[in-house]
Amino acid sequence: MNGQDYYIPAAAMAVALAFKLPALRHSWRDPLLRSVCALVLLAGAVFTFAAPPTIGAVNRWSGIANFSAPLVYCLITAFSASCLVLVVNWRGGPPEKTRRVSRMWITVYAVVVVCLVVLFALGDASVERLRDLDTYYANTPYIREMIALYLAAHCVAAVVMVSLCWRWSLQVRGWLRVGLMIIVAGYVFNLGYDATKITSVVARWTGHDLDFLSTFVAPPLASLGALVSAIGFVVPLVCQRLSDNWQSWTTYRRLGALWQEVQISAPEGTPSVQMSWWSAAELRVIQRESDIHDGFLHLGPYFDRALRDGVHARATADGADEDTARAVADAAMVTAAVRARSEDPEGAVIGSGEETVLDTADGPRDLLRISHALRHAPMVQAVRQQAALPAAGPA
Repeated sequence: MNGQDYYIPAAAMAVALAFKLPALRHSWRDPLLRSVCALVLLAGAVFTFAAPPTIGAVNRWSGIANFSAPLVYCLITAFSASCLVLVVNWRGGPPEKTRRVSRMWITVYAVVVVCLVVLFALGDASVERLRDLDTYYANTPYIREMIALYLAAHCVAAVVMVSLCWRWSLQVRGWLRVGLMIIVAGYVFNLGYDATKITSVVARWTGHDLDFLSTFVAPPLASLGALVSAIGFVVPLVCQRLSDNWQSWTTYRRLGALWQEVQISAPEGTPSVQMSWWSAAELRVIQRESDIHDGFLHLGPYFDRALRDGVHARATADGADEDTARAVADAAMVTAAVRARSEDPEGAVIGSGEETVLDTADGPRDLLRISHALRHAPMVQAVRQQAALPAAGPA
């Protein structure tokens, strides 16, 4: 693998972090968001500093041969800890337990980082190796222990991640489960990286040469594992957001029939809020619901409770469930009220009688049922036709 193979994923991580920074600035106390940003930052740092050109440059800048080795190993160790902390916070649970487990992983891996630095300082790695340091120094005192420690820490993190995510995936559904399965797949590649590295190092310990596993097989496995795992973390967040947006636009569209029906009841000159084309779907739904409720207020004096009760009784007798019967009855009453309001342009009825308010305690779902009934319920069409007959006059 050349530098480009490392720098492209690092750039992708930098872009992802840039998109997350505004949210982090406004929600710094959110442990999940902090964990996500830490993971993305460390992943980008690992790709950047593990690239052979960067390794050589860091060694030259520091003036210490192989200074990049403990630096990269520490970054990999910190990245492993960040993955574990992210999963702990992502899964949730009692806040105190979540904080305790997160602190435990951070403490354990912080100790590993310190040990890596100490072991490198105690060892002798005076010959620069850009690609095969693990196997070249596999039998060097202290450097050998440093290599074994970082591989053990990375392997433990990979095993724990596979176990946690697999068990969690069996308990959930939807995009979260898809994301967890992708993370498991990514960490299987990471386990492959550990297996090839450990095999090549142990081969050196026993007097054999399997350096090609460490030099040529392990790096692609590590890059692929990091990329797949990152996709697994992103998929549930992005896809759930897209799913929510789709649901909001669907709700907005389905409310259209009811919204159009009550527009006629708005007094002349009533200001209408104009939404910009980039307005969020959730905001549009709220605005449409607000317009509908305003329409109900204007139509209140024209609501006919007797008509509503009669349609409700007929719908129930025809086998409709309570929610459907109530929605059909409300839709019929709204239709009749719209016609009555159009026949009273001077508003003579307003203030002359008791107002009736639709029962929409269940929120948007009731409005959706009413909107659906306006278009599809035969009883509502019948009421609309009957209300239109007086206005049509004699043939």
